[in-house]
Amino acid sequence: MGEPAPTPSSPDGDRAENPDRSPWNWLLIIPVVVPLITVLFNHSTPKLFGFPLFYWLQLAFIVLGVGATTLVYQLTKKRGR
Repeated sequence: MGEPAPTPSSPDGDRAENPDRSPWNWLLIIPVVVPLITVLFNHSTPKLFGFPLFYWLQLAFIVLGVGATTLVYQLTKKRGR
């Protein structure tokens, strides 16, 4: 009943607590933004194995996301853990 409320941490304190911030994390924006560019897949040609561009490009976006995530993980993981 008489417990004090927790104090909010300052923005500077959060940075000191989280040493895993890396500029490589900005690469994770690529798989989010690229699928939003509708000009890339607003066509039905070229076809790949009979599939229109839209469908196989969606699979390419998945590969892009997995590749970017793997790259960022490899570049930011701690050595010697």
